[in-house]
Amino acid sequence: MRRLIGGFALFAAGAVAGVFLMQPGLAQQNQNPGLRLNHVGIYVKDYDESMRFYTQTMGFKEAFTIKDKDGKPTLTYLQLSKDTFLELAPATAERPVGLSHIGFWPVDLGVAVAALRQRGVKVDDPRTGSTKTSITNVIDPNGVRLEMLDFLPGSLPRQAIDSWK
Repeated sequence: MRRLIGGFALFAAGAVAGVFLMQPGLAQQNQNPGLRLNHVGIYVKDYDESMRFYTQTMGFKEAFTIKDKDGKPTLTYLQLSKDTFLELAPATAERPVGLSHIGFWPVDLGVAVAALRQRGVKVDDPRTGSTKTSITNVIDPNGVRLEMLDFLPGSLPRQAIDSWK
């Protein structure tokens, strides 16, 4: 009986400590409008070499590719986990090799846009992109584009997320 009471006391102390330790995390979570990291976009110097590296060497699964009218890839989503991707796009003179953007997936895009605007952030009205996703952009103080998106029913990322095994 003594051991049972001691075990319960230890459990209760751990639960109480956990509640207090989680409070700062909850407060921080409430500061952002439900944003989750979804993808990172990069411009690559050699698309085919990059595809081989990320699919064969790194083991990422190709979720989908968008091609231009000539059949050349304009972007590819590689799936790392159910809802995390790496977006590859060929570099050009206007889009040099390196970071393209960071993609955030808010719980509610409209709420996130309103919250950011209330904080004085310039946010464009969402539009539908080539992946059939509702999308808008924010530019951070360093000039990094932060893509905010909502995966509409039937969008290519939504299909990849829903079919993840």
